[in-house]
Amino acid sequence: MSGAATWWLAPLALGAALAGGVYLTAVLDRLVARAVAGVPLGVPDALVAPARGAALLLLSPPAATERPDAQSWALAPALLAAVAAAGTAAIPLGPGLAVADVPDGIVLFGAAMALVMVAVFLHGWSANSAMPLLGGYRFVAQALSYEMPLALVLIAVALPAQSLAVGDIVVAQEHIWNVVRQPLGLPIFLVTAAGLGFWGPLALPDAADVAGGTSVEAAGSALLAWRAARAAVLVAAAAMAAAAFLGGWLGPVLPGPVWMVAKTAAVLVAISAAGHLLARVRLERFVVVAWTVLIPLALVDVFASGILAL
Repeated sequence: MSGAATWWLAPLALGAALAGGVYLTAVLDRLVARAVAGVPLGVPDALVAPARGAALLLLSPPAATERPDAQSWALAPALLAAVAAAGTAAIPLGPGLAVADVPDGIVLFGAAMALVMVAVFLHGWSANSAMPLLGGYRFVAQALSYEMPLALVLIAVALPAQSLAVGDIVVAQEHIWNVVRQPLGLPIFLVTAAGLGFWGPLALPDAADVAGGTSVEAAGSALLAWRAARAAVLVAAAAMAAAAFLGGWLGPVLPGPVWMVAKTAAVLVAISAAGHLLARVRLERFVVVAWTVLIPLALVDVFASGILAL
């Protein structure tokens, strides 16, 4: 088949990979929650629960507020899912197995993740309700605090590879992974990943103290779409962590894509565990810590990586 006839295969594969990642995130989160609670894991139940929850939301009636911006309200989950897909497109599952393993893949990922702020604020603003708007403003403050550490640690992993392509960064870890070479990078990245997906201790825009924040007025299929899009952002961040810090597809015996999926799942388990083991932090405390601790540590990571590269 010609390239013109098969152009749709790459986006279809990307969509299928993200859908599988969202399902895997839901299953792993349920298993981790049961493990933290000290109850039997119930693997069969965990495998069925995401589909059961999705069906219940699809059967639930939609919600409405007084004079919302309906088009923007519907657009917000789609935009969040789209930026997750754009970021994931630059991450290869194996050698040459990427939708867009472009020369500036790290830049593409960072630019896509910066647009998460737009989608979350749009979701909070368009409902025309007080608590969603407050959640949207919360995320703006949160995003402005984690984006600088995120950019710095991604620059640091590009230095040993002397390339901004994610595939080249994976290949540069053939002898030693970046998690060993740059021990500050992965912990900082995991904090920013929790911020990107507003998950666990950084679930500030949709927190209980604002009655659910940006998603309090959403219900039915709209709420399902929002939750799935948020999980897709977590999948994109976990996949980048696996590629940038854990050697990506590199590993013995098993095929490269299997290693990439396994490492992504391991990062998702770590993020999920943080959500169940750590209390949600106050916004002002996170902002202070981000600017006074995370950014200086990220700068140390960049300088140390640059010295080692030289």
